[in-house]
Amino acid sequence: MKNILNNIDMGWNFDNSYLSLPDKLFTKINPTPVSSPSIVLLNFNLAKKLGLKINDLDSFALVASGNLVPTDSSPIAQAYAGHQFGNFTILGDGRAILLGEHIDPSSERWDIQLKGSGRTPYSRGGDGRAALGPMLREYIISEGMNGLNIPTTRSLSVALTGDSVKREKSLSGSILLRVASSHIRVGTFEYASLKLSNHEKKALLDYTIDRHFPECWEDKNPYISFLDKVILRQAKLIAMWQSVGFIHGVMNTDNMSINGETIDYGPCAFMDEYNNKTVFSSIDLYGRYAYGNQPYIAAWNLARFAETIIEFLDNKKETAIEIAQARVSRFSELYSSYYLEIMGRKIGIDKVKPSDEVLIKDILKIMEETKSDFTNTFLDLTFERHSESKIYTHPDFNTWNLRWLDRLKEENSSKKDTISLMKKSNPAVIPRNYFVEEAIKDATENQNYSKIYKLINAISDPYSHDDYKKEFASPPFGKNYKTYCGT
Repeated sequence: MKNILNNIDMGWNFDNSYLSLPDKLFTKINPTPVSSPSIVLLNFNLAKKLGLKINDLDSFALVASGNLVPTDSSPIAQAYAGHQFGNFTILGDGRAILLGEHIDPSSERWDIQLKGSGRTPYSRGGDGRAALGPMLREYIISEGMNGLNIPTTRSLSVALTGDSVKREKSLSGSILLRVASSHIRVGTFEYASLKLSNHEKKALLDYTIDRHFPECWEDKNPYISFLDKVILRQAKLIAMWQSVGFIHGVMNTDNMSINGETIDYGPCAFMDEYNNKTVFSSIDLYGRYAYGNQPYIAAWNLARFAETIIEFLDNKKETAIEIAQARVSRFSELYSSYYLEIMGRKIGIDKVKPSDEVLIKDILKIMEETKSDFTNTFLDLTFERHSESKIYTHPDFNTWNLRWLDRLKEENSSKKDTISLMKKSNPAVIPRNYFVEEAIKDATENQNYSKIYKLINAISDPYSHDDYKKEFASPPFGKNYKTYCGT
């Protein structure tokens, strides 16, 4: 029986517009109750943004664990498909349940999803639960991405369930309360293309445009415009990832948000030593999702997306295919433009030129050959830390440095303004793998969350170069680091 939270006013304001879509896209299902829920992490800043009033953690834990469902919530598990490491698979929310869409005080719509909330029809033999470590990891990394101003899903809370989950060993069960602009994925459209009629596919397409890209309706062909918008947002997102050394780990099509948010933090990590071939995921045996491959995989995923809406681009199939190919082929140009702009600012160039691409490639080559830390090298350039950086020992660095200084002169900016631009463009800290794992270990093994609080405090405001952040600035190790999906 559905338990309704109708006696505690937390400020929830639920709508369920996704339920207007064909019911093949979801299954109505309630979260499976847990034995003893308690909150271990709560994002007060996000709660405030959402207009929530969380005065009683015990009551909030009932919602954050799925034991009580807020009034007007209509929980569902979403169906979708996906190309996982290039292979097409029918999927769906195997351990996640969408409570509904919360409308915040500024009338913005947010998906509120429980992750680890029990079995669904899409669990494929899984238990539908989540261990504490991976949920803490998603909370930390997603908040770090938000601090870096990179579009991302957010984490509102992590709750202990009071129950254990069995993986390689028995672990503490946990539920993440995730907030997203929506959970509509490339894989959602792949599923629709396979399972729905043209009329039903159009309903999903129109719904997504209404929700995320209403300006497309003003164009002659709103569906071509929609494809353009999706490609544009992905180009920006991947350029941002590359500029901070973020490696997603599983860029399957079901892990690509239509709205251009970073979603599904499984075996993700931030690169320490710069190397284009860096892979962290234990399951990426051949480097498909390596750091240097991410732009190419994004383009591949977008091609799969374009295939799902091909019939809406033009009445003639041949013309529609030509339109789709032309649009997707623009991804590389868009990505390169955004990447050059962002990387230019990292070396103090506000108005980039095409020739600056060589300057950037050359410093990256020096970084790779000297096995230099990606994040700290740009800080070394910003603060002229000659004695601390290995790049200054490279035989080609002096030549590069002279070229760089000559290029900065063309900007007609004072040294103070250049440094200010670089400080705003280069984070003092990132969620480094070692510190993330150290904090999670202390929490899971010793029930001590002080390291997590301290780390989140640092990475939530990474562009303020305060002295206390130096504690998290240098990686103790990084070469053989692996991460795991946690499913």
